[in-house]
Amino acid sequence: MNSKFEITKEQKEEMAGHIQAYFEQERGEDIGNLAALMFLDFFMDKLAPVFYNLGVEDSHTYMTEKLDDLFAIQKV
Repeated sequence: MNSKFEITKEQKEEMAGHIQAYFEQERGEDIGNLAALMFLDFFMDKLAPVFYNLGVEDSHTYMTEKLDDLFAIQKV
């Protein structure tokens, strides 16, 4: 499995736009596209894996519950 998250150029630009809007609305700061992309790269590198792993754990819990349900209907 690839340890880096791969997103399209369009997705990256859209996310950078959201970051720029956040800084403008919440902090009154105007950051450029390059700064927003660098900020995004930081988040993708340091924070995204945490959220990804939470999703994997949630999926594991869900699948375990469904398998338990399947075994519960097993005929003896």
